[in-house]
Amino acid sequence: MSGTSLSYPFGAPLSPGTTCEISPGILWLRMPLPLGLDHINLWLIRETDGWTVVDTGMRSAEVERAWLDVIDGVLAGYPVKRVICTHLHPDHVGMAGWLVERFECSFWMTRLEYLTCRMLIANGSREPPAAALRFYASMGLDEEFLEHYKARFGAFGKLTYAFPETFRAIEIDDEIEIGGRSWRAVIGRGHSPEHLCLHCEQLGLLIAGDQILPRISSNVSVHPTEPDADPLRQWLSSLTEIKRRIPEQTLVLPAHNEPFEGLHTRLDQLIAMHEQRLQELLAALTEPRSVVELLPVLFRRPLTGDLLIMGSGEAVAHLNCLLHRGLIGRAAGENGVNLYRRCP
Repeated sequence: MSGTSLSYPFGAPLSPGTTCEISPGILWLRMPLPLGLDHINLWLIRETDGWTVVDTGMRSAEVERAWLDVIDGVLAGYPVKRVICTHLHPDHVGMAGWLVERFECSFWMTRLEYLTCRMLIANGSREPPAAALRFYASMGLDEEFLEHYKARFGAFGKLTYAFPETFRAIEIDDEIEIGGRSWRAVIGRGHSPEHLCLHCEQLGLLIAGDQILPRISSNVSVHPTEPDADPLRQWLSSLTEIKRRIPEQTLVLPAHNEPFEGLHTRLDQLIAMHEQRLQELLAALTEPRSVVELLPVLFRRPLTGDLLIMGSGEAVAHLNCLLHRGLIGRAAGENGVNLYRRCP
């Protein structure tokens, strides 16, 4: 769903490696991504003796060169004093270790994101577990997909610089002084385990990471490590809670697309969109169907490769939400493929 009824006070998107001042001492920095989604927004906050960096970009030679240009230029000779990461995905944490090592600065993150990230990086040294292959096979995905998954397993660590060995844990409602102002930790769930957002009431700003995006919806997936999880319920609950706690008159600083106004409008749009998807799935389940058979209900174009990993995980997230609501049932069909059907 597009971000209709939202306003974008800073106009057109930035070019990679460039900055824009959002508020005195707060800079929007855009970095490139080698993906279909070709950018990520990072945030630089000026301290009296240096800078706090919020999110870091994915590990790559291109991003490292861009950071060197920023360090030599925008940072004006002042060091990075602290790195804060909103969550564990490589486009957010990929260069965290590089910055922490270069400046010998502190690293801040929520505990569950940090520990999960360490686990995912460690996966690079082992073979794909049989349970993960059974998880994807149970969706009806074919051998070609399973071979792609095997080849991609452990790639997380290749996109992430050597991860900081120590960190400062951030917990919900922590008040953190950044740039001489108080920022409150707001925790979202569903897209990742313990996603950090930062709200500065004084400035009317919300650093939202991937929790709230204006033009696209965050991926909410079930993963092989917790096949019966209900992350969509967590995500929808998080959005409702953010709406309750953060004023509508807030400038949202998202990780992708552009800073926007219209927070409550966007939260309502995202909740409504996923509730509609749930109803569409429910309507399609008049007879037993597999995840693969249901993908066209959620996605208008065929998915392959990494997009199929994300899309199938998101489909299971919606189906698990319907299961937990008691609206559908699930049974193992032929060859161990799960079949879903609407309850009578």
